[in-house]
Amino acid sequence: MTNLIVNEVRVMELADRTRENLGEKSSVSDSVFKPKQDAVSLIGSFFFLMRASKPFMFIKSRVGEYTTQSQKVKLIRVEPEIGESKLKNLADVCYRSDKSVFISLPHARELPQKNKAIAWKVKRALDWLAASVILTILSPVMMALAAIISSTSSGSIFFYQWRIGESGKLFRIIKFRTMITDADKLHHLVMSGQTGLHRCEDDPRITTVGRWMRKYSLDELPQLFNVLRGEMSLVGPRPWALYDALRINGDRKRRLNSLPGVTGAWQVSARSTMLDLDAVTDCDLSYLRNWTLWSDLKILLMTIPKVLSGFGAF
Repeated sequence: MTNLIVNEVRVMELADRTRENLGEKSSVSDSVFKPKQDAVSLIGSFFFLMRASKPFMFIKSRVGEYTTQSQKVKLIRVEPEIGESKLKNLADVCYRSDKSVFISLPHARELPQKNKAIAWKVKRALDWLAASVILTILSPVMMALAAIISSTSSGSIFFYQWRIGESGKLFRIIKFRTMITDADKLHHLVMSGQTGLHRCEDDPRITTVGRWMRKYSLDELPQLFNVLRGEMSLVGPRPWALYDALRINGDRKRRLNSLPGVTGAWQVSARSTMLDLDAVTDCDLSYLRNWTLWSDLKILLMTIPKVLSGFGAF
């Protein structure tokens, strides 16, 4: 497997196109991929390269040229400084061409999957089993919610959004749609001036039905499919949206290496009463350092009354 590494404005490696397609025998000049070229303008080039029939790789050399090697790119790694919009555009392109996108992150010492490997395997087995059972039991409820969403507002039933998952890998979270169509386009207008987590109690984009669903976290139920796909756990740090995750400061970004969860320590202890990004991140890191199967069970048990009471939900 070959990595494609993209810094904020510099392409380090590219792949999936033949030399013949470029008309170059040994290198690609900087006029094709300028090192100082803005990353978002390279997205079209990524897509074209990824769809080509024969794989090869450009590697940035010391003299500023790109040489070729017979390799096949399977994943792309980017620096967090690339920014939200560019990262989202890149993820969309890579999703269509079956490529994985990862964020480069600091090393995390707290990860339980490394420190408590056997217990972690038990947790993952229980995740899959529990998610399967819950989906089976709640499938009539989920079908009813889907019908209500479809009949009360225009647009799709489900909402998909890029989140940062285990080891910094981007994945698409699945939720019931609780906002108007194309609400993402209004996000930064609604959230302007917020320095903490981007959450707004009186968000005008939320539909009437959506507000009720959010109060009891019913919109989160489709995330059980993410659990079955191995992208999430039942319990773990929340998978922040890109606009929150990329604002985590310095070494705290290591928290993004963790496997995210449907519920977690922050949801049952603070939720919307704690929106400071550093404080929430420290809470998650503490959970990871002290993780046990018993602590996950306690969080799951605490989640039930919190959900029924609508604690901190909006």
